[in-house]
Amino acid sequence: MSQEPLRQINSEQLLVAARQPAVDAMRLHKLYHGKIQTALRCPISNLNELAIWYTPGVAAPCKAIAANPQMVYDYTHKWNTVAIVSDGSRVLGLGNIGAKAGLPVMEGKAMLYKYLGGVDAWPIMLDSKDPDKIVETVLNIQPGFGGINLEDIAQPKCFRILELLRQRAEIPTWHDDQQGTATVVLAGLINAVKIVGKKLSEVRIVFVGCGAANVACTRLLFAFGVTPQLCIVVDSKGILNKNRTDIKERRDEFVDKWKLCQITNIEQRCGGIASAMQNADVAIAFSKPEPDTIQFEWVKTMAPDAIVFACANPTPEIWPWSAKQAGAAIVATGRSDFPNQVNNSLVFPGIFRGTLDVRAQTITDEMCWVAANVLADLAAQRGINPEYILPTMDQWEVFPQMAAAVAVKAVSQGLAQIPLTYEQEYQQALEIIHNSREMTKLLVEAGLVPKEPNVEESKKNF
Repeated sequence: MSQEPLRQINSEQLLVAARQPAVDAMRLHKLYHGKIQTALRCPISNLNELAIWYTPGVAAPCKAIAANPQMVYDYTHKWNTVAIVSDGSRVLGLGNIGAKAGLPVMEGKAMLYKYLGGVDAWPIMLDSKDPDKIVETVLNIQPGFGGINLEDIAQPKCFRILELLRQRAEIPTWHDDQQGTATVVLAGLINAVKIVGKKLSEVRIVFVGCGAANVACTRLLFAFGVTPQLCIVVDSKGILNKNRTDIKERRDEFVDKWKLCQITNIEQRCGGIASAMQNADVAIAFSKPEPDTIQFEWVKTMAPDAIVFACANPTPEIWPWSAKQAGAAIVATGRSDFPNQVNNSLVFPGIFRGTLDVRAQTITDEMCWVAANVLADLAAQRGINPEYILPTMDQWEVFPQMAAAVAVKAVSQGLAQIPLTYEQEYQQALEIIHNSREMTKLLVEAGLVPKEPNVEESKKNF
């Protein structure tokens, strides 16, 4: 058999495997009716205790909080609770599918918060696309939460919403598609360039897509040391440059895009993705979730030892095996079923664990940098290679270490109300995350969360 037919057979087998999670998701989401539920934190051994947890006893902590509002963190769940807020206008790579259709994603986010970070998170789906109403709603619900995670909100309004909430909210507000994505990309890139023997300040990066994720990536990477003039950004209409009058005419709306037109693309290239990728060292893609968004031939024109981060979900812009065959030395995607998952799920549980525990006022770029360094360092300790540039989500020791590093950075920046040391936060985070994972394990062992039934039997029910 010739080599080419063998490649074709392997590719077909890989495609079948890549599509299997979607098949399983349809079956199991219906079987379990969702992924999260509430659980009690306090013990109840007899009905008399209800007088403590509810009326008349509950009036005492209520009066204490009324006298000193900060006591709400001591007497309620607020210290450990995050609202995941979305209007469903930019869900994964699915686009504007609406609040109801976006709920399974936000449930999954809440599940990861709990299992990986020990954080009690809850989806808040908003039936409004109006940025002012979204800001108003978040400000109105913040008394019941310790933090806000904005999620899957379309640009450019997502930038304005985040900016306004960071100015006006009394609790830390984070847009995971911006800050979380940028943090994990930075971590992956630190190790990827190390493997291929290049310097972060010298690499030529093509950012394929100019939505919330890549705009945030440019901002965090440039601040960390990537050289903007060596980079090129491509949106749906082509390469960003100083002659993009369509952006200039709307520069008050697309502030970040117009800034990128000014500071990137020193050669002032025009054209599309194909032109942008020529001689590039790195391609970072958060764009259209189709495997031909980045084509095989374009990867072949990249510099030697090229790095490709094809991060669209649920389908990457190019299948990883195709990018490898085209000559890429390192390929990453946003999916956990492929090597090198570059996904914000590695970031937000640990960052928010540390942020909540020291009661930080906000989440800064510097806190994101230390989180990225934790990820990169822990992978390096295990031995990085082209198939392993970042820890995987099952390496749960990542999250308490990240929480501790983030907490210490918040303290050093004067943003923390509870000044914990690294060791204090590490031990606290370790215990909280361990307990959360054990709770899930105990519920399954007790049959309160049933184990997945026989596959064939559940398929019949489906």
